[in-house]
Parts: sequence; C-alpha cells; structure tokens
Amino acid sequence: MTAAGSASQRPREQAPSRRRDGIRRRDELLDAALGCFARNGLLNTRIEDVRRAAGASPSSVYNLFDGLPSLTVTLLARTFERLFAHLTRRTLAEERPEGAVRALVDGHLEWVLGHEDEARFMYEAMALEFAQGEREKLAALKAGLAVPVMEHLAAFAATGTLPLWPAATLEFVVLGPAHEACRRYLAGVPVDLSALRRLLPVVAWQSVSTFVAAPSGGPAAR
Repeated sequence: MTAAGSASQRPREQAPSRRRDGIRRRDELLDAALGCFARNGLLNTRIEDVRRAAGASPSSVYNLFDGLPSLTVTLLARTFERLFAHLTRRTLAEERPEGAVRALVDGHLEWVLGHEDEARFMYEAMALEFAQGEREKLAALKAGLAVPVMEHLAAFAATGTLPLWPAATLEFVVLGPAHEACRRYLAGVPVDLSALRRLLPVVAWQSVSTFVAAPSGGPAAR
C-alpha cells in the first residue's frame, strides 16, 4: 500500500474509535448525573455538579448535551431501554397468559428493587415538564420499547385467554398497583416491596382473568 493510501485509510479507521469514545464519555456523564440525582435530588442538581462528578471538561459536556434538561432526557431514555429490556426478557420467556402477566409485574418490581437509584430517577423525571418535542420523543421511545411485550400479550388476547383491551388499559390494570407501590417505596414511605412482589403478580392475573370469557363454561385458560 502506498503512503497516500495508508493516510487515506486512517480517518476511516479512527471513526469507529471516536464513536466508541463518544459513547463512553456520554455514559460516564449519565452515570455521574445518576449519582448526583441520588445524592442531591433531581431538582437540586446542576450541570456543574455532574461535570465535576464525571471529571469532565465544560467543552466535553456541552459537546454532548445542551444542558441539564437534555442530559436528563437522555438518561431517562437509557433507563427506559434498560427497564424494557428486562421486562421483555422476563415476559417473552412465558408461553402461557398467566405466566406472562405475572412475569411482567414481577419483572418490574424485580428491576426496581435491583436498580433503586435508576428507578427513583425514572419516576421523579417522569413528573417533570419537558419541552413538547422531548415529551413526544420519550413517548415514542417508550411505546416502541413496549411493542414486544404488548404483541406477546396481544397474541394471548387473540386466542381469548386475555381480554381484548387497548394496550394502555392493560397496562393500567396490570401494572398500575405496582407503579404506585414503587413510587411510594422510592419516596421513603414504609412499603414492603419484597412482600408485594409476591402478592401483586397474583393480583394482576386475577384482575385480568376475571374478564376472560371461559370457553364452553369451563375455567379461563392459565
């Protein structure tokens, strides 16, 4: 290879390395932000706190984020991705409707108990007033991440083993009590989330199975 050819190859070789470095720096800032939010609270954290915790220069921070709102939205998106990846693995592993419903609820509680800082941030951040464009992006991301789980449950509904409800209705009924329990637990209310992890998946299945029409007068499919 000629010297000129070798030189022209270097930018192409360096591009993936720069992307990896950018992703690493982004995740370092997001991790630092999560730590700051856990220590100081979401509303008491400044972008400067995050920069110092990450050991980053101002230019590197503002090269990746416009400010704290942009960083917060990005961290919330990453949190959604991690949560839904866990819920998808748990739910799609179940081949029967009862197992899928119970796994969805148990998976959510399991993730919250194992990732309390991320879960607390998620619930607090979801109560913030983001710009309309950011709200729409987050809503679209969340809806897209939920597709595999919703399609799995919809397949059961198509066979009559789950009620034919809109996805939002199913989410309210199945996960509503779990969400409320998690919010209170993460806010410091004395809630035994481990005990509720044994109870709420059962309650969720009982709630939806009540509305399943039993074939030929027999019991609903489980």
